[in-house]
Amino acid sequence: MSDPEGPEDPMPRGRYSLHDPHDHTPLGEEHFHCAPGPSGWRYVSQITAPSGDHAGSVDLAIDELGRPIRLELHAASWQVRGAAIDGVTWVRTDPTGTHATEGNVPAHAFTGTSPAFLIATTRLLRLTPGSPATRVRLVAFTDPVLAPRTIDQSWALLKSEAHATDNGPLMVDEYQVNALDTGEQHHIHIAGDVVLAAPGLELEQLETPPSTFP
Repeated sequence: MSDPEGPEDPMPRGRYSLHDPHDHTPLGEEHFHCAPGPSGWRYVSQITAPSGDHAGSVDLAIDELGRPIRLELHAASWQVRGAAIDGVTWVRTDPTGTHATEGNVPAHAFTGTSPAFLIATTRLLRLTPGSPATRVRLVAFTDPVLAPRTIDQSWALLKSEAHATDNGPLMVDEYQVNALDTGEQHHIHIAGDVVLAAPGLELEQLETPPSTFP
């Protein structure tokens, strides 16, 4: 996928704060830019620890159907590269670089702590307000060592509402997400390709309005 940045379509850039969703311990910040492109959507970010030290990075590209065509994660010297191949397939490399392990699961996509995965899942599911909840199987890479774990969730789009802003109305989608293994339920608010609020993260800064998908 080519870099979607260009003078006619500025990439939204901003900063999320990350915290533990249960006790709200600060976990750092994620500085990102993202935009739709000719073949889908791309998100690139750098993650910093509360100390300000570099803690990792995310590079995710999805196709027009929401499938991951390239994923590259870095955290604590661990690295994951993955894509949607026969389900989802990935290679995880340890800090020494001497042992690479491959994985493959009949799942729909990847997930993790980055807001990028929430946007990607909504693009994959294409839900409409009031429609029944949709079940999705994802491979989650958990920090700090990017250990893979297969999870099942159900997603429902509760409502889409226009909110007035300085740049005109902004459509905000509210999703309800259920973890099918624990029964835990939470809500996510998304505008275009930016997450406004979700468990464990808050949008702190946004330099340009969110991009809208065709």
